[in-house]
Amino acid sequence: MKKMLFASGLLLLAMTTFAQVKSGPYRLMLKSLLSHTVPEMQVQEAVLDQANLIFLDAREPKEYAVSHLADAIPVGYDHFAVAALPATLPKDARVVVYCSVGYRSEKITEQLRTAGFTDVSNLYGGLFEWVNQGHPVVNADGPTERVHAYSRTWGLWLRKGKKVYGGKE
Repeated sequence: MKKMLFASGLLLLAMTTFAQVKSGPYRLMLKSLLSHTVPEMQVQEAVLDQANLIFLDAREPKEYAVSHLADAIPVGYDHFAVAALPATLPKDARVVVYCSVGYRSEKITEQLRTAGFTDVSNLYGGLFEWVNQGHPVVNADGPTERVHAYSRTWGLWLRKGKKVYGGKE
C-alpha cells in the first residue's frame, strides 16, 4: 500500500511539474506580476484540449500579425470592448485568453468574467511559454518561428522562436 501511495505521489508530482512554466525565474516573475484573480490554464492543459477551446489574443494587432495561436481571435488590449466580440461567442464557451506573458490577458479575462462569461481562463505564461515549450504559432502565411517579443526587456523571457521587435528581428 505504501509503495502504491508513493508511486501515486510521484506521478502527481511529475504531472504537476510537467504542466507548469518550465523556467524557475520566469515562474517567479509571473507569480509577482500577475494578480491571480482569474482561473489560469497551464500551457500543457491548453495543448491537450486545444480542439475544445476558443483562444482570444489580447495583444495588439501588430503583435498578432507577427504570430499567434492557430484560429485565435484577436481582441486587443488597448481598445478591448466586450461588445466588439463576435456575436457567435457564447458566454458559456470554453475561452482561454492569452497575451505575451499573461498580464494583459489576465485583465481581459477579468472583464469577460464580469460580463458573464462563465468558463474563461488566462493562459499562464502566455504566448512566450507556449513557444518556450515548443508549440507552434502561425501568421497569415502559415506556421512561423517569429514571435513578437513586445520589448527587449520582456523578450528576455522568450527562449525559443525568432524574436521580433516592432516588426524587425
